[in-house]
Amino acid sequence: MPIITEARVVVTSPGRNFVTLKVVCDDGTTGVGDATLNGRELAVASYLADHIVPCLIGRDAHRIEDIWQYLYKGAYWRRGPVTMTAIAAVDMALWDIKGKVAGLPVYQLLGGASRDGCMVYGHANGATIADTVDAALRHRAEGYRAIRLQCGVPGLASTYGVARPGEAYEPADGTLPTESVWSTERYLRIVPELFAAAREALGPDIHLLHDVHHRLTPIEAARLGRDLEPYRPFWIEDPTPAENQDGFRLIRQHTTTPIAVGEVFNSIWDAKALIESQSIDYIRATVVHAGGITHLRRIAALADLYQVRTGCHGATDLSPVAMAAALHLGLAIPNFGIQELMPHLPVTQAVFPHAYRYADGSLHPGDAPGLGVDIDEALAATHPYVRAYLPVNRLEDGTLWSW
Repeated sequence: MPIITEARVVVTSPGRNFVTLKVVCDDGTTGVGDATLNGRELAVASYLADHIVPCLIGRDAHRIEDIWQYLYKGAYWRRGPVTMTAIAAVDMALWDIKGKVAGLPVYQLLGGASRDGCMVYGHANGATIADTVDAALRHRAEGYRAIRLQCGVPGLASTYGVARPGEAYEPADGTLPTESVWSTERYLRIVPELFAAAREALGPDIHLLHDVHHRLTPIEAARLGRDLEPYRPFWIEDPTPAENQDGFRLIRQHTTTPIAVGEVFNSIWDAKALIESQSIDYIRATVVHAGGITHLRRIAALADLYQVRTGCHGATDLSPVAMAAALHLGLAIPNFGIQELMPHLPVTQAVFPHAYRYADGSLHPGDAPGLGVDIDEALAATHPYVRAYLPVNRLEDGTLWSW
């Protein structure tokens, strides 16, 4: 049995900030886990280094479930994004070790492949509707069968999901939070126009998605869902803040547009009522913020009972370690739906060499033992941490709003 002798927390910023846990065993086997929490990275790094790593030394790395329960129940203060992200990092690293010891990719340990690959969706965005449609056409030419659409809102200086000209989109954009101005009325006018133009340009066979990003009330989200119905969206994501989960029942009463939610969820308890009431169609909890492979598999199993499929968050605030873990789980579970893909910058990919690969609109985790991803610690050390915050939104009258 591999005994944990060391665990290192690596903070690096190759294009953006990442936190990685590397677990080392007495037989030389190593495993990696992602511990990145966008805008609060150092909180997780401290939680790991100061509170979790000392508890790992001397433990049997094969006892994944027992260690998960120890870290979750043993802390007494359960759940929360910092705790669950730290637990996720340990969990990923232990699955990576188990796969390497077995000589198998992790998806084989989870029951084997349920499909040939994981369909992904790319991000098409632009300052105008025309710019976004052009970006969507480029994605289609690259083989994407599912594309998220985000465009600028006339009269607003900046909008979530829209990159600066010539740059890749990165939401964490300042050493202090930048402030954006938001208008629900302007937004609700432009999105149906965007979908009408995209459906006309792309035809009926491309899946079209959109991220509302928590900014609407339930009845406003219901109105948007109904307005988009003629264009057959694959989903609208995070249409309203999920703290008031009854709001999703209200949306469901008024529209047949599918609903996705959960990228900010960190446990099965966040998703339980939404899944059991069938108020959502896709659960977007992610492997790094929801307790790792062990816990996300539980969420997926619950969702499967109610015909809810997965659609895991996959923005660039997840390192290639988390993407690999999501792909292994997604390939194995029966109710996989889709995987978000924001390709990492070349500088990021150099720090995190990986085996997963893209082809024809899908990703496959590869067949390397374990997760098939690692961190080049020497190269990571050349990219020091840079403080970066996510923006905040205010209404035109100055009221703070969901970003």
